[in-house]
Amino acid sequence: MIEGPDATLWQGDSRELLARVPDASVDLICTDPPYNLGGYSTGNIDMSWRKSFNNDVAAWDHAFEPAEWLGEMRRVLKPTGTLFAFTSYNLLGRWHEAFDPAFDTFQFVVWHKTNPPPKLRRVGFLNSCELIVACWDKGHTWNFGRQRDMHNFIEAPICGGRERVKDPPHPTQKPLRVLRQLVEWGSSPGDLVLDPFMGVGSTGVAAVELGRRFVGIELDEGYVAAARRRLDAAAAAVTQGPIADEVAAPAV
Repeated sequence: MIEGPDATLWQGDSRELLARVPDASVDLICTDPPYNLGGYSTGNIDMSWRKSFNNDVAAWDHAFEPAEWLGEMRRVLKPTGTLFAFTSYNLLGRWHEAFDPAFDTFQFVVWHKTNPPPKLRRVGFLNSCELIVACWDKGHTWNFGRQRDMHNFIEAPICGGRERVKDPPHPTQKPLRVLRQLVEWGSSPGDLVLDPFMGVGSTGVAAVELGRRFVGIELDEGYVAAARRRLDAAAAAVTQGPIADEVAAPAV
């Protein structure tokens, strides 16, 4: 186990820092890795009457191969653990090819965005759905009370307003409403949640709010700083202590 406060942030490359996480220590991996959509971007759409519509993706959204992460994710996850990973249509097959043989069950969840960005040129469907890979073994934590709660479908708007981080902005920030549902489904209070692609810390906020422990890894210093501010606020709101903020992973 990683000793210390209920949330620990590591700034650095998760390909290196994951090696510091002990074997079979994580109850839930809930993460949002790159979608490899950088090559599809057509850039922002300039408008004369308002600011440009964001139609661009982050420069880092490329060169992600799910199979390269299977070994470390499988190693740190407990036999009773669960994996949730956001992805896109272009990578779902590669996730399945690598992860389906390694887990008893491979499924996916659909997040339907009730307020997707508009298609101004009306040349195709709105991008109103995102996919979430779901993997587990027999005996995993699964918090369902009723059959109607067991749909692999979450409906929620994209995050905006006060929830949306402005400094620095993150182009793929996920809403807490979706992340709370995933954390509730796949873990119990006191469990350890890991996000090796933490961004601005939304998974961590959901975990801390729900009484879970959290370890997040993020390469970008600005995102780590934003995540720390958000997690400090979340911890204070639930009367938990300050979080640990580390430039490199501690000895474990």
